[in-house]
Amino acid sequence: MSRPSGGGQVAIVGYAHSQVWRHAPRPLGAVAVDTARAAITDAGLKPDDIDGFATAALFPTAGAHTVEDGVSTVTAQWLADHLGVTPRYAAGFQGIGQLPGAVALAVGAITSGAADYVLLHRALHNPPGRYHANPMRTAAGAQQWTAPQGFFGPLAMIALPYNEYLQRYRASREAMATVVAEARKNGARIPWSYWHGKPLSRDEYLSAPVINDPVCRYDCDLPVDGVAAFVLTSAERARDLPHRPVHVAGLAFAAPPRPRLPLHWPLDDIMAAGTGLAGRLWASAGVGPDEVDLPQLYDGFSPFVYFWLEALGLCPVGEAHRFVQDGRIDSDRPGGLPVLSGGGALGNGRMHGLPQMIECYLQLSGRAGERQRERATVGVACQSSPHFGGAVVYTTEPTRERSRAR
Repeated sequence: MSRPSGGGQVAIVGYAHSQVWRHAPRPLGAVAVDTARAAITDAGLKPDDIDGFATAALFPTAGAHTVEDGVSTVTAQWLADHLGVTPRYAAGFQGIGQLPGAVALAVGAITSGAADYVLLHRALHNPPGRYHANPMRTAAGAQQWTAPQGFFGPLAMIALPYNEYLQRYRASREAMATVVAEARKNGARIPWSYWHGKPLSRDEYLSAPVINDPVCRYDCDLPVDGVAAFVLTSAERARDLPHRPVHVAGLAFAAPPRPRLPLHWPLDDIMAAGTGLAGRLWASAGVGPDEVDLPQLYDGFSPFVYFWLEALGLCPVGEAHRFVQDGRIDSDRPGGLPVLSGGGALGNGRMHGLPQMIECYLQLSGRAGERQRERATVGVACQSSPHFGGAVVYTTEPTRERSRAR
């Protein structure tokens, strides 16, 4: 018998999202305030009802930028101040697994009694023309062993394990075209997506220039400006609010299993840590991979979809490149596993885990409109790489205790 983390007694009761722009027409802080107010209203509450704030304010770039609250990032306290609220709880997550970490803060605040209603937000910024700009002229510390050889930045980082995967399992770049086309197809249907109305064909993907072999332009998400916000409270309070609640059933995180150079991400490290994460995740939530009907896999780089499929046990190790073929992940096909039904990062822009969380909330609360799936009761939202991120299980029921052979 497994006991869900927190008993599933914390739920999302409202949400809002901004448009996703390449560059927003207003400061990020202004967009965040408007989005937060919309989420609070959506939950049937007023700003004064919110007594807790949580976020993960990391600016996910390899470049060097001045961190300016309300401009390049939006912290929990900044947002509370600009909503005119004096909270009992305000915190920002700084560890591995940004958005799942913020969810953990919100759950902890509510279950401990530190706050009754928590506003959780994530705000992403794209400085014009310099997202990954790096002023480094000398390489010190661990980077002295890699940067002078050109091994710097996220493209080199992901190209290493992707190459390992292709060679070890005799996979091809052609197989990945299915993944990217699926993400863009679904993102093109979402009005707030940067890629709204702009699907991508397999031929377009395969004809794109390779940037860091075997990574091409379309294997990478696009830096954007955008904000999303959610309101969380106890399952008991959620019963009195207007929307069907979506419960946080469990969560888990992982870190690299052994010390490495900063951008050294071997495939074995990713999968070893990811397998451990999955075991903790299923134990925390009291469900197994066979019960998940809405897995939303992180795809900041397309190979992450392979890694998450295998780490979570949704397909055998080494088989993801075959599993994604023949409509197996087509969200429009009956029986397809909708791993990118919300478009993900490749279909929305670099919203850093928000598309996965939004899709779980919309589908499980029955608010996905024309995209609503007939059966959506257990969702998983993943963030980052399996060895450098986290995942959250969401359910339509407040508790899911099950007897499972272990």
